Amino acid sequence: MTTTLNLTRRGFMVIGGAVGLTLGMRIPLDGRDSAHASPGYPEEINAWVVVKPDETVVIRIARSEMGQGTLTGLAQLVAEELDCDWSNVTTEYPTPATNLERGRIWKSFSTGGSRGIRESHQYVREGGAAAREMLIEAAASAWGVPKGECSAKKGVITHAASGQTTTYGKVAGAAAKLAVPEDVKLKDPKDWTIAGKPLKRLDTAEKLTGKQIYGADLKLPGMLNAAIKQCPVFGGKVKSFDADAVKSMPGVKKVVAVEDYAVAVVADKWWQAKTALDALPIEWDEGENADVSSASIAEFLNEGLSAKEAFIGNKVGDADAAIAKAAKKIEAVYSYPYQNHATMEPMNATAKWTEDRCEVWCPTQNGEAALAACAEAAGLPPQQCEVYKLHLGGGFGRRGAFHDYVRQAVLIAQNFPGTPVKLLWTREEDMTQGRYHPVTHCKLTAGLDADGNMVAFRVRISGQSILAGAMPQRLKDGADPITFQCYAPKGDHSISYSFPDLLVDHAMRNPHVPPGFWRGVNANHNTIYTECFLDEVAHATGKDPLEFRLALMENYPKNQAVLKAVAERAGWGKPAAEGVHRGLAQCTAFGSHIAACAEVSVTGGKLKIHRIVAATDSGYAVNPQQIEAQVEGSFVYGLSAMLYGACTVKQGRIEQTNFDSYVVMRMAEMPKVETIVMPSGGFWGGVGEPTIAVAAPAVLNALFAATGKRIRSLPLSKHDLSS
Repeated sequence: MTTTLNLTRRGFMVIGGAVGLTLGMRIPLDGRDSAHASPGYPEEINAWVVVKPDETVVIRIARSEMGQGTLTGLAQLVAEELDCDWSNVTTEYPTPATNLERGRIWKSFSTGGSRGIRESHQYVREGGAAAREMLIEAAASAWGVPKGECSAKKGVITHAASGQTTTYGKVAGAAAKLAVPEDVKLKDPKDWTIAGKPLKRLDTAEKLTGKQIYGADLKLPGMLNAAIKQCPVFGGKVKSFDADAVKSMPGVKKVVAVEDYAVAVVADKWWQAKTALDALPIEWDEGENADVSSASIAEFLNEGLSAKEAFIGNKVGDADAAIAKAAKKIEAVYSYPYQNHATMEPMNATAKWTEDRCEVWCPTQNGEAALAACAEAAGLPPQQCEVYKLHLGGGFGRRGAFHDYVRQAVLIAQNFPGTPVKLLWTREEDMTQGRYHPVTHCKLTAGLDADGNMVAFRVRISGQSILAGAMPQRLKDGADPITFQCYAPKGDHSISYSFPDLLVDHAMRNPHVPPGFWRGVNANHNTIYTECFLDEVAHATGKDPLEFRLALMENYPKNQAVLKAVAERAGWGKPAAEGVHRGLAQCTAFGSHIAACAEVSVTGGKLKIHRIVAATDSGYAVNPQQIEAQVEGSFVYGLSAMLYGACTVKQGRIEQTNFDSYVVMRMAEMPKVETIVMPSGGFWGGVGEPTIAVAAPAVLNALFAATGKRIRSLPLSKHDLSS
């Protein structure tokens, strides 16, 4: 049975606004209707697989590629079950409007939360297996033999009894006409020959040769270009602007008001638009947030550390009472700043609008959410809109839940019906109009008995809720469950220590700077809070930080395993090189178990990170090489944030405007990374985000071992590290 959706524009917006757009219906494996084959693809076996006569296998990938390797990993899973020749594989993105038309056969287009593989592995594998069965059936029917007597391997179908063989490309047309099997058997991962192997990524060659087109590169016939300037204070508006002052400048076509908060200039070339925009007189109404500063935000959050009202995220026993009776109490306050996604490719989208059709070309982490934004801005039902996904020059969460740049492009394009208009933000606009890693403060308290054993653990988080700012409909009785990542009692972000008494709560405090999903999300700062504070407790009680942790982790054997693995590889307990000191960290995040051991030295107040050993148990390892690359890449991101990454607020606006003031680590600062991939099987965890969480606390703990200084606020660049 094929399900066809008939959504209104408003109805689609309701479901399209979430990061993971899901519908409460059964989605058929095939999803084909009377026009099941895409134009030019009569050899479409099912929604996932197209086999061309020349043996090219096109695998359709709904998730977005932004450097994390999802494209290759998902293709490996499909190809594994398809039993095709990997050297013949290529990929393409289906479009979100086609997904709706075909009953959402490709399901989620959302790429975030390290869910690309862990959420879709089952149905993409089923798609590959179903296509394999159809191809075998087509060959068996042509030979007049039982299907059960035929087998497939590397794109070749064989009937052993008669010695007959054929290829996928030769029977694809016939296979495309067959019914899709409802139940297919999937391979045991131990039998994988394509999945589970460190294959080269499919998208690397075009990036190396420059053939890969990103949104910022896109050129369409007759295209105009737009630059935009938004009120520098979030929540502010445009009071006035003088279009006449720039209308005669070279190439300028029009000055456009974008709703009530921004102004854009459209010109033949982007630099003409940008130059005119810089010259455009604009008067802003900055509103009530114009006096907000980092200091006033800090005061706001500090008040929450002792507030009586808070949302409880995890509770065991009575931690407050246990701490009150404890032989000793240790307490510390940590904080974490705003941070920008700082993607190399600034926000951009190209839109072409008419009264009955709107098309958008853009980098997006969620094609369906982009389609929803397009439809809403265009004033059209989603059936009359389309979004064409391009590879992303960085996402990190910025291009997932937020499609303000898509909406703006459509609104601007409405001034030029039938003409494509490319909107490209400046770097400065991208830096100051982000959706930032939430700012939080945290008070942690440990209650100890006379022997130095922890009897109670108390965590009070004060700070922003991402969901309150981005998706208030996903709050649960007013609380934000994402706030409690790595503190949850169970699930993908469960706490990985056992305490006799425990209380973790959140005093929600939401400044005007909009928060967003930033690679690793709340696991980043929560792991710093826990791992650095437990390190404090271990040192205060004279206990080895490794043994101290392991004693609290008896109920978490997988976490113990990764922690022991990094400690052993790094040589914990054995002398390090002269002047080198070690630090540990571990957590459960995005369904995976991860740990790190960092080695650092400090000379003349300057930190050098020599090595980080990282272990990851993601259940299954679809591509070990990609996992290693993800760990290394995530450490670049996480260590940059630790060393330099902080966005400050003055007069209501973000002060950092480019990479001169928002610094990222240089190649010479990057430590050696040794990755231990240790999949234990039985579950599917994420890879791209969880490892960020352990990088900073492992280094911070090693830094304490080196200097005796406990750093409780970031970035490190603002601290004197001299002994």
